[in-house]
Amino acid sequence: MNERIKLVQGDTGPQIKLTLTDAAGQPYALTSATVRLNFREVGATTALFSRPAFINPDIATTGVCYIEWEVGDLDVEPGDYEGEIEIVAPSGARETIYELLKFRVREEIA
Repeated sequence: MNERIKLVQGDTGPQIKLTLTDAAGQPYALTSATVRLNFREVGATTALFSRPAFINPDIATTGVCYIEWEVGDLDVEPGDYEGEIEIVAPSGARETIYELLKFRVREEIA
């Protein structure tokens, strides 16, 4: 994904919808899996926070999950950030999506 997701400092929305697929374009079966976003400032070496994704069990086989921001997540300095998506299968096997999500946070006006 090359497009930046645009956010405003201090917000708790929007929800980010992800559709996770493998190299062949097939959706990941997320039934009983966990998905996590690790969020950091561009150029940093440590995550500011990690956020679990919501997986709707009724559509888990479609690879769809949602990142829902919590209060304080976006209380960061304006600038560029990146997110890493990590999937842990029910077996415990961990797979990290190679491509990073790109975010830009702007200052809140009021």
